[in-house]
Amino acid sequence: MMYPLVLDLADDGIPVAVTCRVLDFSTQGFYRWLSAPVTDRDWGDAHLINAICDIHGDDPEFGYRFIADELEAAGHRVCENRVARLCAQQQVFSTTIRRKRGKATRPGPPAHDDHVQRKFRAERPNTLWLADITEHRTGEGKLYLCAIKDACSRRIVGYSIDSRMPASLAVTALRTAIARRAPAAGLLVHSDRGSQFRSRKFCRTLRDNELVGSMGRVGAAGDNAAMESFFSLLQKNVLNRHRWETRDELRIAIITWIERTYNRRRRQRGLGRLTPVEFEAIITNPDLATAA
Repeated sequence: MMYPLVLDLADDGIPVAVTCRVLDFSTQGFYRWLSAPVTDRDWGDAHLINAICDIHGDDPEFGYRFIADELEAAGHRVCENRVARLCAQQQVFSTTIRRKRGKATRPGPPAHDDHVQRKFRAERPNTLWLADITEHRTGEGKLYLCAIKDACSRRIVGYSIDSRMPASLAVTALRTAIARRAPAAGLLVHSDRGSQFRSRKFCRTLRDNELVGSMGRVGAAGDNAAMESFFSLLQKNVLNRHRWETRDELRIAIITWIERTYNRRRRQRGLGRLTPVEFEAIITNPDLATAA
């Protein structure tokens, strides 16, 4: 760090050898630095930092271990210790890690305004979707579910299940819903302020499909109460029925309940004692209601 000072003093007429002798380092070291001010190591670190920031921006849940795995998958040859050093240097930490601090940390800023304002009703399907994430323990560890519900018919239109909770969990659920429903531009997708929904991947998927994001406040369960009611049903009917030994066992149970029971068999009073699938069929084709 003192080498640039040698250059400044040399411009003022002080010989390099004298400055090096006073500062107690060799002239050979100075000229070696002068021939290559940026070392290969520094150059490599700069490229890695750019890659680390991109990965963490897409998945704020990732800590240095997952970032190291992503770097390796992208073709970078780097050890975990080096990634940990660069992450600490750039203050890149997993959003799921809670650090002890003098004051409570503030939540991340919302990526979108709250366009719903707790009005979880829609006149037609594919005008308002609600998204949230829940978790449950198994004998192998936690399993995470991201579900997307249509506010009109209360049908689960997309979901994703994983053993971790990266941004791709929410992105996969959203892409599944889009592939199934092919919504028109302007559809609202409302969620909480979880890092998965604030990630660049999720926001990019919204923009690419011309959908509009919406977010509630932090710590206000009522801002996404409609999804909380669905997860409460899931808890009572599936998750709490017995102890789940494996993730695969619980995964199959969740999928079966959503696809066979909740969407197609469970009648809801708010839908006129119809199932979500029946309600959608009638609202999109009024002739069915007349025939019935």
